[in-house]
Amino acid sequence: MSVYYRPLVQTGPVQPDNALPLAGGACWFTQVEVIRRAAPSRFIPAFDLPDEMHALLTRARAPIAGLSFDQARIMGILNVTPDSFTDGGEHNDPIAALAHARQMVVDGADLIDVGGESTRPGAKRVPIETEIARTAPVIRAIRSSMDSPISIDTRKAEVAIAAHQAGAGLVNDVSGFTHDQALAPYCAVNDLPVCVMHAQGDPESMQDNPQYSDVLLEVYDFLAAQVNMLCDLGIPRARIIVDPGIGFGKRMEHNLRLLSGISLFHGLGCPILLGASRKGFIRTLSAAEGARERMPGSLAVALAAVAQGVQILRVHDVKETGQALALWNAVTRERHHDT
Repeated sequence: MSVYYRPLVQTGPVQPDNALPLAGGACWFTQVEVIRRAAPSRFIPAFDLPDEMHALLTRARAPIAGLSFDQARIMGILNVTPDSFTDGGEHNDPIAALAHARQMVVDGADLIDVGGESTRPGAKRVPIETEIARTAPVIRAIRSSMDSPISIDTRKAEVAIAAHQAGAGLVNDVSGFTHDQALAPYCAVNDLPVCVMHAQGDPESMQDNPQYSDVLLEVYDFLAAQVNMLCDLGIPRARIIVDPGIGFGKRMEHNLRLLSGISLFHGLGCPILLGASRKGFIRTLSAAEGARERMPGSLAVALAAVAQGVQILRVHDVKETGQALALWNAVTRERHHDT
């Protein structure tokens, strides 16, 4: 029977003697929830963890794409699509896209994530040639004028190849490297860091009727298997980011279960990325119908995730997220400045 270990994460500069650091960051933990399927959870002191899990939970995450993870990082979303759910059509032109990328960096983005295929529920598949035509010129324009890390948000090897040649340094695959069998080997051969995400189904049909017996454990098992597959191909665990895939083949109760238990994924030994910005479950819970009205809810989810040690926030509202993180850090780390 599989055993899962979820650290009960705490924050603050004052730590008891029995506290362990979480993933080398500012959060820490003294207790762990031990989870088994079809059995009640139990709790153990952190120092009673098995050696391997102790190392996975406490070891500092290595820098990826030049970014350290001693604090939460902001991934700014740059959709160069006509139909993305919140900003479709706004940045199709490379000039407009470059201006938006520059502004996001000014506002505090550590990484720019460029996507040319909408993955909103019900979205149709985009031809490879179209996706390349949308993304490669934008990536090339950003790289020619800025030093910020760039990721390509794609499921397709040919798109990733063109993006890499244009200047992208990370591949973010919402299919978890299940859509195109050529993508992971390309990343391995070219030493590209990757983000592996969980999704149940394709964007076109993923919200039709998603089903899980235990969404938290099933997503964990999928990500663990994919991380092992990527490692076997030659991509070190230190170059892999994991993403539970909020809203990708999940109903509201699935999203909330993943968010409340997201610290479980630290047991994979990889940085965790959360992409919950402006998602539909925020609309349901807050009655914020328009995507742009969901910024406050997005910030609340982001800070709840950072309080569980999540290292990367993929967001639309970069400036607001940066301000929220600055205040969260000041409170939890007691960084006081004269006013």
